[in-house]
Amino acid sequence: MMDKLILSDEDWQARLSPEQYQVLRRHGTERAFSGCFLGTKEPGTYVCAGCDNPLFVAGRKFESGTGWPSFTEPVTTDALTEIVDSSYGMERTEVRCARCDGHLGHVFPDGPPPTGLRYCMNSLALKHVAAA
Repeated sequence: MMDKLILSDEDWQARLSPEQYQVLRRHGTERAFSGCFLGTKEPGTYVCAGCDNPLFVAGRKFESGTGWPSFTEPVTTDALTEIVDSSYGMERTEVRCARCDGHLGHVFPDGPPPTGLRYCMNSLALKHVAAA
């Protein structure tokens, strides 16, 4: 079990850019096709921009055509938490970082094999760590 990172709202605001804070702490969403990781293909690992928790391996990233970086599965099953999101008149599954509880995006059951899942993430919620 990983150690939780719990910070005050003021500490989060100091740690994150205003745009990252809006997504990670206020459950915002960046505009489609605006994220810096949308078309990237560099090897490495995507980690949480709030706490550096490893989330996704670059080799599991795919082009979904939705306007957000998409992945077929997390680096480990315990890297994320999933929560039912009933906002905006629909039911979706919100994805959060298991370490800091930061909002990352949503997961949908319309991805490619082998998982059939599409983890649709906000670039602002991620950092890329290049493969060594």
